[in-house]
Amino acid sequence: MAAAHGLVVQKTEEEWRAILSPEQFRILRQKGTEIAGTGEYDKFFEDGIFSCVGCKTPLYKSTTKFDSGCGWPAFFEGFPGAINRTPDPDGRRTEITCAVCDGHLGHVFKGEGYGTPTDERHCVNSVSIHLQPAETT
Repeated sequence: MAAAHGLVVQKTEEEWRAILSPEQFRILRQKGTEIAGTGEYDKFFEDGIFSCVGCKTPLYKSTTKFDSGCGWPAFFEGFPGAINRTPDPDGRRTEITCAVCDGHLGHVFKGEGYGTPTDERHCVNSVSIHLQPAETT
């Protein structure tokens, strides 16, 4: 599925390996998962925009991040059209990927009772995202 704005980034496996660290490649391209509680952004609450580490597409505002206690960064909503959702083959979870480069971000869960405006938890691997800090003036 293409991103809402029509931009799609496609690279060969070799091209991805050249620009991503081995851990980034394992997670973004091979749909891996980082160990709970080890990610840089799990307990991180600075202002800015979280973007895809693979293609720099803005995915989440820091104001949508919350502490779910799950061990991974949690957001209650992404930018419109920036994130694709695909049900896992077993039907138990829904995978989320960057709509521009198809990089694996994590999974989204609904109805867990966190009291967020969307009643969703986007459970995202820290290694899949990068914070662009808010500009200070």
